This record gives sequence, structure tokens and C-alpha cells, in this order.
Amino acid sequence: MKDSILVTIITVAYNSEATIKRTIESVLAQTYPDIEYLIIDGGSTDNTVKIAGEFRSSFAEADGKSMTIISEPDNGMYDALNKGVRLAKGRLIGNINADDWYEPRAVEDMVSFYENEHFDLAWADLVIHKKSGDFVKRAKVGKLWTTAHFCHPTMFGTKECEMKFPYAVLQMDDDFDMVLRANKAGAKIMALNKVLAHYTFGGMSTQRSLKKMNSRIWMKYRTYVRNGYSRFYWFYCVAVEFAKFVLGGE
Repeated sequence: MKDSILVTIITVAYNSEATIKRTIESVLAQTYPDIEYLIIDGGSTDNTVKIAGEFRSSFAEADGKSMTIISEPDNGMYDALNKGVRLAKGRLIGNINADDWYEPRAVEDMVSFYENEHFDLAWADLVIHKKSGDFVKRAKVGKLWTTAHFCHPTMFGTKECEMKFPYAVLQMDDDFDMVLRANKAGAKIMALNKVLAHYTFGGMSTQRSLKKMNSRIWMKYRTYVRNGYSRFYWFYCVAVEFAKFVLGGE
């Protein structure tokens, strides 16, 4: 391996006692040695911080790895991610939420990809876990900018890029909004076709009702228009949300 690149991994958490142990264990198990791990907790009222604290000694004993836990009120996930980015010392930054987890070689594979391609942002394939069955969401970057192949839990970016394009803290698709802004500004964005992480299906983006569907359509559409993309993306927004509504299921 070449001269080692420090990588910062950020986990945003809030009342995540049921799942955060698996997330932390996946970071601790990384084959890549030089990792700064930041847990940004929003002031949990359960045992999230206590469980995270139980791993302090394990990170202290792991060669090249460190762990910092910050617990204080914030303005939601993207506000917490921005806080983590500002604190990060790594050249590369990844984020894995408190109910998701990494493959053991995730950081090593992305660092190798960065050393070869010198991207600003990149993401990789993602296993999505549903009650009805698991499937792999394939990462892709093409002429059409959609969320169909965007896998935020596998995304890594340079600190320079993530500082230049902070999350807007406006709505639940702030991650894709950040990507659209970076792309418009000419950032080098790439995809790696290798599974790097696992995502637990659920949350606001999958709630199945006509009201929620309509809300998400207009939210996505406004994100495109706000960033100067074609109004024809409205048809994509309708199509993807209609598919979610019809197919549904967990």
C-alpha cells in the first residue's frame, strides 16, 4: 500500500441503541488501518452513547484507528453530517448511518479507487435489506442524474469537496442535492461496481401513501429545478414515486 491516506468515517445517530453496535463493529473490522471514526449523536435519550462508548478501548488498541463521540442537540441528520465534515481530519470522508454497515474492505477498496482515479465524490454498489428479500442496488454515474443508481451509504468524498458543497439541511434528499450541486460545478464523480455497504430499507423515503408520494415528487422536482437541471426531470420524479407506490412492500 502507498503512503497511507487518513479516512474519516462519520456515523450520525439518534436513539439508535438497537442497531448502532453492528455499525460500529463494521468500522472497527475494516481492513484499512488509518481511520478516524466520528460518531455524531443528536442527544439520544436511550443507550446509544453508552453502547458506542463501550468501543473506545477497542479503537484505542486498533493500530491506526481512533474514535470520537460527540453527543449534543442538532438540526437533524444532514446538520450532523456537516458538523462531522467540519471536524474531519481525513483526506477522504465516508458516512455510514447507525442502522447500516460496511463490508470489511469498504474503506480499503474506496481508497484504492481514489488513488487510481482521484475523484471528488464516488459511491459503490449497495445491498438493500427488505423483509421481502435482499437485492443489490448497482452504482452508476451517467448522463441522466437520478437516484436510481445513487447509493449514499457507500459514498466517499474528499474533504475539500464536502466542505465546498455542504448539505443544505432543507429536506430528506439533501444528499442528492449535494451531488447535483457538485456535478454542476464540475466535480469529478465516479461509481465503483463493488458492494461496499448494507442498507436497512425503510424510513420517510419509502412511506407508502398518495400524500407522501405526491410530497416526494415535488420535493425531488424542486431539487432538480433549484440546481438548474431540466424541467423534464419531473417525469422521472413521477415515475420513480409511482413505482414505489405500486410495488411497495418491505
